Amino acid sequence: MLFRLLFFILCFICISASGQQLLPPIQNFRLLDYNGGSKNWDVSVNSNGELFVANNKGLLHYNGEKWFLNKLPNNTIIRSVECIGDRVYTGSYEEFGYWTKNEFGDYGYTSLTHLIKDHTFTSEEFWEIFPSKDGKVMFRSFSSIYAYSNEAISVVEPPFVVSDFIEFDNRLIVAAGTIGLYEIKEGHQIALPNQELLAGKTVNDMTIFNDQLLIGTKLHGCFLYDGNTLKPWSAPINDELKQHQLNKITLLDHGFLGFGTIKNGMYLYDSNKRTYRILNRESGLQNNTVLSSMVFNEQLWLGLDNGIARVRLNNPISYYTDYTGTLGMVYDIAWYNEKLFLGSNTGVFYFDGNRLQFVKGSQGHVWDLEVVEGDLLCGHNTGTYKVTENRFEKISDISGGYQLIKVPDQNATYVQGTYNGLARFQKMGNGRWNVNKIQGYDAPIKQLCFETPNILWVAHPYKGFYRAHFANTEYDRLDELQEFTHQDAPSEYNVKLYNIKNHIVLNSEGQWYTYNPITDQMEAFDEFRNYREKELLFFDDSYYWFVDDDEQKAIIYTNLKADSLMITDLPLRERLAPDSQNVVKINDSISYITLTDGFAKVTDPGFKRFSNLQNLPVPYFEVLLDQKTKHSVVDGLVEIPFKDSQAITVEVVSPEYISPHFYYELEGPKEYSEYTESGAVNFQNLPFGEYTLRVATAGMDNSVSEFNTLRFEIAPPWYLSWWSLFIYTALGLLAVYIVRGYNRRKLDRKHRELEERMVRQQKERMAKLEKEELAKEIKLKKNELASTTLNIARKNEMMLELKNMLVMNKDKFPNSQRYRSFIKQLNSSIEDKEDWKRFEVNFKELHQDFFERLLKSYPSLTPKDLKLCAYLKMNLTTKEIAPLMGITIRGVEIHRYRLRKKLDMDSSENLSNFLITF
Repeated sequence: MLFRLLFFILCFICISASGQQLLPPIQNFRLLDYNGGSKNWDVSVNSNGELFVANNKGLLHYNGEKWFLNKLPNNTIIRSVECIGDRVYTGSYEEFGYWTKNEFGDYGYTSLTHLIKDHTFTSEEFWEIFPSKDGKVMFRSFSSIYAYSNEAISVVEPPFVVSDFIEFDNRLIVAAGTIGLYEIKEGHQIALPNQELLAGKTVNDMTIFNDQLLIGTKLHGCFLYDGNTLKPWSAPINDELKQHQLNKITLLDHGFLGFGTIKNGMYLYDSNKRTYRILNRESGLQNNTVLSSMVFNEQLWLGLDNGIARVRLNNPISYYTDYTGTLGMVYDIAWYNEKLFLGSNTGVFYFDGNRLQFVKGSQGHVWDLEVVEGDLLCGHNTGTYKVTENRFEKISDISGGYQLIKVPDQNATYVQGTYNGLARFQKMGNGRWNVNKIQGYDAPIKQLCFETPNILWVAHPYKGFYRAHFANTEYDRLDELQEFTHQDAPSEYNVKLYNIKNHIVLNSEGQWYTYNPITDQMEAFDEFRNYREKELLFFDDSYYWFVDDDEQKAIIYTNLKADSLMITDLPLRERLAPDSQNVVKINDSISYITLTDGFAKVTDPGFKRFSNLQNLPVPYFEVLLDQKTKHSVVDGLVEIPFKDSQAITVEVVSPEYISPHFYYELEGPKEYSEYTESGAVNFQNLPFGEYTLRVATAGMDNSVSEFNTLRFEIAPPWYLSWWSLFIYTALGLLAVYIVRGYNRRKLDRKHRELEERMVRQQKERMAKLEKEELAKEIKLKKNELASTTLNIARKNEMMLELKNMLVMNKDKFPNSQRYRSFIKQLNSSIEDKEDWKRFEVNFKELHQDFFERLLKSYPSLTPKDLKLCAYLKMNLTTKEIAPLMGITIRGVEIHRYRLRKKLDMDSSENLSNFLITF
């Protein structure tokens, strides 16, 4: 118990000793970010906003997106850097010169030491560079001053250590270590008058402030010198500077001064209010030793003993950060008795002036801080308490005070959601609070809002939401809990409730719903249709505060119409707590946002200052990279070979803008338009052709700057190049020629074939005609032969009949000689050779070589056999053949038999068929 008491006492002492450091956002760059040395001796920014740092390992260059390390040829430490025009001058060990940028964005070094005549270095390092009003570039070492102009260098070697120099009243003033100030004039050193106060004090930096010379010493603070009179600076910060060893003075805007110290970081001094804030390790700076500093466009760059930092000055949002971990995560904020109270997971805190104090006895989780009826009430995990700076008085034993809201139309009556249902709070006339549990519901209630004085909407963290009806005006019991289970009802998980302009609005799993009292159902809330997956932090009569999804974590400030602003401050996005962030509006000009390790203060009404900050710089192109080559973007059209165009990266930078994101439009054969948070715009597998890329810096409200334009062309593939097209054209013409020739030859062949076919058809027709004529002629011949043969057969048949009649009437002839004469004449007529000759002639016309082939095959055939063969070939019957041969039918048959033998034919074969087909 004693140990716990001592622990709380120590915590209270530590918290009481810490101040309310509401500071602008700090962006730290660590050694692993820039890959250089630890010490950063000097910083400078060019007109584009690019940072150059004199580092132990060389010249660091930050273009707003990437860090580059440029080393000197001898790899020495760079002590000083200054951007003048398009040159970056640096000073090193026995070496100084300048760097210039080539067309590919790389820096090359040019030494100037070869211009030095009649002078020898004495182990000198060059610690400071500045441009004089007469156009010279001045380099300072501890022993000499070098002036570079028109490719010539002049050297001044004072007889003392030169610890700093500056131009003041058109005079070159140098600080001579511990012996005072001198003017360098025409190579001579003239001590300034009335500077006895600087005796024995080391001057390490000077600047011009309010037309006077502000002189900073190492351990004795600052002095003011007007050219004649030297006096100590009366600012209250001077004691701090003496204690923490002043190193650098930076003149800021709007009457502010920056003092970099060796032991306690950077002091931001407001000369108008005579107040200061400190940037050190306790407030987020990664190192307390400031070696260099400079301001550009309301951005303060700090070169530290280990690391680099960028601070956004005059930022509309300032941050309080608890680096000790004592405060924890802040859940709610309230303004009470002119003090700021914080409720966190470790208790209740308040600021007493500039110091954070812990309210004794409040340790534990705080859910809610509300100023009601003149009291500050704290919803705590152990109950509800009335809070003052010195007291933490319990007024309710009901655990877990989530949210406390007023009952409409009721005097000093409130309802609170707790771990175990609802509680009614009523302030009595004696100033005490009467607290009673409301019966009818015992589950946790994290959110609640009134629809009417008698209807309360409540939300369970995990089990849904209800429309609750109070039983009476005493608000001591719930009569009915209405659930919504229809088809389009919201999900029951993690519901958030709001009463927005007399409309009950719910957010469930990123979707917005509203209650329709006419249909008694939940419907989609169209007014918030553009804000799905976003949480409503705060709203009033005009504006709404939404927080974007977990990935973006940006705050959207909108009136749901044309007026909309997205706050993408990086520290704010990194420190918002999902599902626990809260916005507390104190008055019209101040709002607070709870964070995981502190809070943010917004001090500009309507975020007008944010809008004023939207004077967005135009980005510029750094380089274009394809798969193999880095291309310059300086001159004209960038040409990219097709074989290397599958992946193209265009590097875009906007160094003047902190954490910029960009909007780009690509026009060409393929078109894109998109926002990107990276300065590397990537394209994959673009078709060949000419493209125009337009890029602008995008602001918080998605406004964009003027566009910068880059043109590039992807060459066609080899098979579509001009020489390929020429070859294709030639091949096409050749193909046309070949096809035409082929078609001509084919046409000629067709013509020939057609002619040949016509000739053939003509011949065929002629042959057919001839054949038909021949067939007619043969038919005629056959008919003639048949007729001749028939006539011969008839004649012979008649002759045979006459012969038979004569033979039968032989006795009737008186003269036998006459009989024989008749018989002889009849036999002669029957065997008339002329008839055979005529038959033979006609037969041979029809069957030209029949006899020759037959005799060739069967040489033993007799003329009589040939005659029988001819008659058989004509398919004559035995009866028809008999008169033609002048023999009997029996004789014909015997002759046929003999002929069969000569033809060596089998008895089963048909003799007539054989001869017909022979």
